[in-house]
Amino acid sequence: MKGPLFYAKILLFGEYGIIKDSKGLAIPYNSYKGAFKQAEVLEGIALKSNGYLADYLAYLKGLKTDIVRFNLEQLEQDIADGMYFDSSIPQGYGVGSSGAIVAAVYDKYAQDKITVLENLTKEKLLKLKTVFGLMESYFHGTSSGLDPLNSYLSLPILIQSKNDIESVGIPYQQNGKGAVFLLDSKMIGETQPMVNIFMEKMKNEGFRKMLSNEFVIYSDACVDDFLHGNAKSLFGNVKKLSKVVLENFKPMIPNQFHSLWKKGIESNDYYLKLCGSGGGGYILGFAPDFEKAKASLVGHELELVYRF
Repeated sequence: MKGPLFYAKILLFGEYGIIKDSKGLAIPYNSYKGAFKQAEVLEGIALKSNGYLADYLAYLKGLKTDIVRFNLEQLEQDIADGMYFDSSIPQGYGVGSSGAIVAAVYDKYAQDKITVLENLTKEKLLKLKTVFGLMESYFHGTSSGLDPLNSYLSLPILIQSKNDIESVGIPYQQNGKGAVFLLDSKMIGETQPMVNIFMEKMKNEGFRKMLSNEFVIYSDACVDDFLHGNAKSLFGNVKKLSKVVLENFKPMIPNQFHSLWKKGIESNDYYLKLCGSGGGGYILGFAPDFEKAKASLVGHELELVYRF
């Protein structure tokens, strides 16, 4: 038995902002993926994954909702038969490892599911996002449902607001100098503690003002620039966004990267931003000239995501 593949995702823009109704843009990241497999003998990572699925089954059994129903008997049987989720998506790295599992479970076990092939109206997308939010809350305490939605559809998703989402086309990759890249912090990040810090900060009026008057404005502008292929304007807005994040989201940036973050803003070689909730995992980078950025970040592992 081998299930369909579910890919990682990258939230290019909108981290934390989408909690406060800003725009967001998420794209599939096909370098990492996962699928259900079955093992004759469970050992090592497969055994661990099988155990996690058993715990997740218990959560789904206790889920009180009318919006979705699952064939939990079949899931229980498959787990007993040695099913596990074989994934290359790094955990705690902000690229949707739990989202891929949720998407795979929905795809295989949801009854009356909304399929990728049907006409995906905004209503259907919102329903999927709500279902996925419930399902993924097991992993993070709360979830927007965006990661599993992206993994399930394998399409770029634009969030206009909490109640307005759509799948979009993004400009074709060019062979230009500019790039979006991932920088490996070599640390595991945990979503829930970072979200808790953010919610605590939201009690401060000055922080709320900064979020509305700076963060959301620059982040929304980045989304528009990216979708319209306005590279020059994009880098200008990403620089502003990077600066605001460094000044106001320090707990979400691992300490040893504060100076590297600042160096990018001052040199204009690259601009860093959070990838997901932060606290470790990947850091997202934007570079007007990728070769220059690589030279400037020598000694760090970079993964190319998108070329301008």
